[in-house]
Amino acid sequence: MAQQQSLSEMNPDLLPTDEELVYEEEILRNSYSMRLWWRYIQARFDVPFRKRIILYERALKFLPGSYKLWHSYLLERMEAVRGLPPGHASFESVNNTFERALVTMHKMPRIWLLYLQSLVEQRYVTKARRTFDRALFSLPVTQHERIWELYLRFVRQPGVPSETGFRVHRRFLKFEPSHMEDFIEFLMDSGKWQEAAERLAEVLNDQSFQSVKSKTRHQLWLELCDLLTKHAHEVSGLQVDAIIRGGIRNFTDEVGRLWTSLADYYARLSLFEKVRDVYEEGMTTVTTVRDFSLIFDAYSKFEESLLSAKMSRMGEEDEESEEELDESEMVEVDADGNTVALPEKELKKRRRERKILAQWKKDNLKDFWVFDENDVDLLLARFSYLIERRPELLSSVVLRQNPHNVHEWHKRASLFKDNPARQVRTYTEAVMTVDPFKAVGKYHSLWTAYAHLYESQNDLKNARVVFEKAVQKIYKTVDDLASLYCAWAEMEMKHKNYKTARDILKKATMEPSFATKKLMQGDRDLPVQMKLYRSLKLWSTYVDLEESLGTLESTRKVYDQILVHKIATPQIIINYAAMLEENKYFEDAFGVYEKGVQVFKYPHARDIWTTYLTKFVQRYGGKKLERARDLFEQAIEKVTPEDAKPVYLQYAKLEEDFGLAQRAMKIYDRATKAVLDGEKLSVYDIYIARAAEIYGVPKTRDIYEEAIQSGLPDKDAKLMCLKFAELERTLGEIDRARAIYIYASQMADPRSDTEVWSKWHDFEVTHGNHDTFKEMLRIKRSVHASYTQMHMIMPEYLMQRDQGRLSLEETVDTLKRAGVPEDEMAALERQIAPVGQTQPPSTLKEGLRQLGFVSAGVQAAEGRILAPGDAKKNPDEIELPESDEEDETGEKLVQKAVPDAVFGGLAHKAENGGKEDDGKAPANPKAGKENNRDKDEPLGALERLKRQRRA
Repeated sequence: MAQQQSLSEMNPDLLPTDEELVYEEEILRNSYSMRLWWRYIQARFDVPFRKRIILYERALKFLPGSYKLWHSYLLERMEAVRGLPPGHASFESVNNTFERALVTMHKMPRIWLLYLQSLVEQRYVTKARRTFDRALFSLPVTQHERIWELYLRFVRQPGVPSETGFRVHRRFLKFEPSHMEDFIEFLMDSGKWQEAAERLAEVLNDQSFQSVKSKTRHQLWLELCDLLTKHAHEVSGLQVDAIIRGGIRNFTDEVGRLWTSLADYYARLSLFEKVRDVYEEGMTTVTTVRDFSLIFDAYSKFEESLLSAKMSRMGEEDEESEEELDESEMVEVDADGNTVALPEKELKKRRRERKILAQWKKDNLKDFWVFDENDVDLLLARFSYLIERRPELLSSVVLRQNPHNVHEWHKRASLFKDNPARQVRTYTEAVMTVDPFKAVGKYHSLWTAYAHLYESQNDLKNARVVFEKAVQKIYKTVDDLASLYCAWAEMEMKHKNYKTARDILKKATMEPSFATKKLMQGDRDLPVQMKLYRSLKLWSTYVDLEESLGTLESTRKVYDQILVHKIATPQIIINYAAMLEENKYFEDAFGVYEKGVQVFKYPHARDIWTTYLTKFVQRYGGKKLERARDLFEQAIEKVTPEDAKPVYLQYAKLEEDFGLAQRAMKIYDRATKAVLDGEKLSVYDIYIARAAEIYGVPKTRDIYEEAIQSGLPDKDAKLMCLKFAELERTLGEIDRARAIYIYASQMADPRSDTEVWSKWHDFEVTHGNHDTFKEMLRIKRSVHASYTQMHMIMPEYLMQRDQGRLSLEETVDTLKRAGVPEDEMAALERQIAPVGQTQPPSTLKEGLRQLGFVSAGVQAAEGRILAPGDAKKNPDEIELPESDEEDETGEKLVQKAVPDAVFGGLAHKAENGGKEDDGKAPANPKAGKENNRDKDEPLGALERLKRQRRA
């Protein structure tokens, strides 16, 4: 009856509806089925929240151990109070629900986390802390990590006492000692600098500590140093100086920062003199310019800040008398700890005492600078002195990096150019510090500069003492010691002590005794003093001094000693010989040249040979011709191709001036084979010019032919062909000139080399006819086609060869390897073969057929190549003696006039005033020649060949 009454009084919305009767009946049949309750709750998700609470409560009454029901129920309860203010009454109902859930769910960490998160949002600090502790007590230790994460986040919230967070973090470190960095970070955020410093020091002392935040020990050291220096008054009990100095010893890459941190620590304690000591020590110990710059900048800013603070404080002082009491002196503390004002009588007494003390200070301490409050001048002087010392301090840093840097020692000494005493101390320290074998630079220059410093002060006595000590030291090379002796001698000569200078060099060049050598024979590392007598630099200075101040005999002795020690150079040989020539000892000078050419080989002997031959010829001329020839033959035998040209030309000039012209021609011929390929053209030009002057123009034909066939590069060979053709044209040999142009055209690509073709064109226009001009054009097309075909199929390395032109056999082989058919190769071979060549080419290298010019002295008969000895002689050739017997009698050759027969028809034309017999020039020069041909008329090479074939 009571139940019916309660149901009638209940809100109708909370009673089961018709749709829910099905679920109610199933639950009545099986009230402990989780599946039925969960299906019922999920089906009624849209009912009012109070009705769902009743469903959850009814289900949990039958299933209090269901985690699924509790978790879903608690989430809905938390979602219902979301957004409400922390002090709302609904939170209390939610908290009670959590408490009821934890009766059975106290081992479920997720339930605890939901409850704890709810309490954190409600800002119930005490209740939340106690609930966290209950969770840690209830859950197994393996699940504590999930609770601690939220717990630490909670104690870091604003409003949570720092002491609570401190104790919680200490408890957490027992669970997870590796998270010490989080604890230190919390202590620093909370302002507990003493505890943070101690914990950080413990971490650094623990060698096994591994940072969970990937911090290095170096970073931790810097954090500790920053903490100690920035909070010097809050941290006590730690040896800050020792800690920072330990970091300086261990971490050399941050020395400058650590030194400034230590100075900052003392500055915060107002120990300014200690700050200066730290900065000075830091600047004198760092080894890098970066650290020095960091310390120096901090030091200068410190001094500048002190100066500016002092000046600003002086400007802000008012005119209050020193007898006025401070506020702290006008009150006192009674027995109860309360602050009360002093009576007027006591105030007057204190004012009177203060006035007496101020007057005593003024009368007795005014003369002591320590008690002078106006110390602006002192601070300004300190700051200026610091700025002035910067170059010196920076030099010390560089020298600490490498104390054997000679150049830096010189720079350091130059800083004290106005203070000789400091320079002397600097050089003294330098020569004692620098190791000669580790020196970077010239170690002996320190001793030289040291001595010159005394010399500049007119103290020669001490300068000599420095040099005497310097020459006794050990050096790396002999040249260093020799430079010292030379500098010593130059100093003595500068002050006109010539005898002393000669004695110094004589002593330096003296060879050690045999006993000394034998004593030092087993020592591999001989001191440089034992090798000094073979120093060329020292001997050169000595011989120059003797040549200027000594006698001829003393100078010759010095030169002879140089030759004995085998340290002479070509220049010394030349100087020795020149000195003897000046004193009229010509044969002795030539003897010196002989020694020089025996000692030195080419190319070092080039200057000696050149000077020797020139001087000999100038001295004797043709008086000792055989001796001069012998000298030139010796020089030619030893000369290299690079230096052969001037020697041969000088030799030929000797023969022209004092000997036989035929020998001169032979020398020119030898020169063309001895010089480099690049110099052959110039030698041939000289050879041809001298032969034309001595023997006449016809003699040059053989030289031209020899030059063209001597293997000249194509560029030089074309120039030689053009000159040869011009010569033949001048002599009236038109057919020979045309044959030369045909030969030269094989080396000239019409696309790039237009000089040959343009001159041939002009030649044909002037001396040719229609047929010859057409033949020239045909050859031009043929050569153009051959070059085009060769460029297309020949390898690049063959196209770049300048060592003469390719032979026909080589070209055919190359085409065959390139895969060209034989019929195309035959056509190309016909194009490459010389056009208009009626006889086979001369035999050249190893019998190969070369694309070349056929010498006029070698004629072909019936397809056979005649040897030069079997060739018929030219009846128009001038007979010249071949032997030297007649010339060696000493008679000069007389130049003869060239016979008219040499010029052929040109002589007859010249007699007739340049006109033909009939007064008219024939239309065809070739036809005109055939009509006017006579048996007694001289014939050219082509006409002779045609007449021979007709016969």
